[in-house]
Amino acid sequence: MTPLLSERLAAAGITLPEAAAPAANYVPFVQIGDILHVSGQLPGVPGALITGQMGAGLSIEDGVAAARACALNLLGQVRAACGGDIDRLDRVVKITGFVNSAPTFGEQPKVINGASDFLVEALGEAGRHARSAVGVSALPFGVAVEIEGLFQIR
Repeated sequence: MTPLLSERLAAAGITLPEAAAPAANYVPFVQIGDILHVSGQLPGVPGALITGQMGAGLSIEDGVAAARACALNLLGQVRAACGGDIDRLDRVVKITGFVNSAPTFGEQPKVINGASDFLVEALGEAGRHARSAVGVSALPFGVAVEIEGLFQIR
């Protein structure tokens, strides 16, 4: 029998954070049918965000850590949307990663691998997803990465 996602997370020592409240006039998630749209999540928590720009002081490893933190926060929002029951998550459908990038930086996919690898590690096959990795010149609060996601829930 396949373990529940909550059991899989616990076995891996992964604790989901509490869902962050929106920082402006938007909602953290919207459910339409069995698809959950989760607003962009930042790397870390207020007061302890991973900031900086790739190609201008941050290493690929720093970016990977930021993307992983965003993915963890995405799962925190999914759990909140599911009334605290992460086992309602069927699969990750798609993530879109925005990477704070200097003009010459072109390795956004390597950075967003931090989120993709974490989701597969944490969720197994349910974590495999489509994705986009986009370079941008700035992100809110100067963060290194922001990631939004689509999830199928039951």
